[in-house]
Amino acid sequence: MDEQGAINQKMTTEQLYQLYKQHSLISTDTRKIAPGSMFFALKGDKFDANTFAQQAIEAGAAYAVIDNAQYRLGEKYILVDDVLTALQDLARHHRRQLNIPVIGLTGTNGKTTTKELINSVLSQHFNTYATQGNLNNHIGVPLTVLAINTSHELAVIEMGANHQKEIELLCSISQPTHGLITNVGKAHLEGFGGVEGVRKGKGELYDFLGGVEVGARRKVVRGVAFVNSDDKVLMEMLSERGMKGVIFYGDNEPGSLVSGEIIENSPYLTLRWMDNQIGVSFGVKSQLTGAYNLDNILAAICIGVYFKLTAEEINNGISGYQPKNNRSQITQTATNTLICDYYNANPSSMFVAIENLGKITATSKILVLGDMFEMGEESAAEHKAVIKKVMETAVDERIFIGKEFYEMSPKVRKSESPKAVFYPTVEDAIAGLKAYPIKNATVLIKGSRGMALERLVELF
Repeated sequence: MDEQGAINQKMTTEQLYQLYKQHSLISTDTRKIAPGSMFFALKGDKFDANTFAQQAIEAGAAYAVIDNAQYRLGEKYILVDDVLTALQDLARHHRRQLNIPVIGLTGTNGKTTTKELINSVLSQHFNTYATQGNLNNHIGVPLTVLAINTSHELAVIEMGANHQKEIELLCSISQPTHGLITNVGKAHLEGFGGVEGVRKGKGELYDFLGGVEVGARRKVVRGVAFVNSDDKVLMEMLSERGMKGVIFYGDNEPGSLVSGEIIENSPYLTLRWMDNQIGVSFGVKSQLTGAYNLDNILAAICIGVYFKLTAEEINNGISGYQPKNNRSQITQTATNTLICDYYNANPSSMFVAIENLGKITATSKILVLGDMFEMGEESAAEHKAVIKKVMETAVDERIFIGKEFYEMSPKVRKSESPKAVFYPTVEDAIAGLKAYPIKNATVLIKGSRGMALERLVELF
């Protein structure tokens, strides 16, 4: 179907795909319309983008995909039953035309860092495409798939979820041929229905890799899972499924492709890794902090070895990656070293971040922690557990911020635990830090995104 044939009746996915091939830039935001793009009028909780369809066309969009006929003002307005479903179906159809390896990635913690590391490594050798930012949900994954073109040789797609069956949906769209679960921990407990629900939800990637539809002919093949053999939960999940196509990394499996260890953490990680196929070890210095990032780095190294990159290419990818977006990001101020890790937080990521600060070599170490969101009925217990962990960790000062932590403060103050300061809000913390400034310290700042702890940075 050519452009002149665009008609005002409901289109099939195949008809829409013919238009997409001529206008492959997709937009869902009228503020970012590129000339000649296709605008998909998605609905949100507080808006209906059908009302912006005319604005998108006037801004230069070639077509506006809508699902409300009253906003159809001409042949450039394409009517479908449901815009979100049409976007997902279009991405699914496009994926079937791509004959390239696609690495699907999910997990409780470390998804984005691991995705960026894998992409940094593989891009040393291949023309890769990876999820941009955190476009990892039911809208972001289709947009990611539709951004892959015939010049790309390999793709890395991050998949996030806060309910069961979401990873299943995202796999049906992105159809990964290879996959990785970073870990399974305590996050989005409210949506998943507890820890077991998280395990089932993340395990949907392993379920999909048991039989992958690839290509236009929808041939079913087995996918390959890259698995951390040192992670007991992941190993149990494999065993439960009897998976066959597995590549291990880590120390606890004799057949692991690669293994490694930290040789320095002060605060950047330097590690030694072993290519177990040839029995040769290599050293690499990263720009990451946190012992917990060893697993993420090893995952990227393993995938690099699997796709036959040289050790030099792999090390260039690891050493060249610099964390952004406040994920274990080190910021040096005039008086302090900050570990900015306030993009998100859950009990699992809190524990490993706290442990890491305890292990780092520094003259003075300070913890600044904000509330964790989406904990559901487990919230009080999980915040209490974090406080206990903090009190047991060798640091010089402890600052807790937020309603959940603050409600625990009377119990802590009555105990013989080391000194801790509790603030009910970030505004209160700002006032406290102005009154009692911190200098010459290594400071971990961590909390859920909704706490907006970035407001504290200028005080250090």
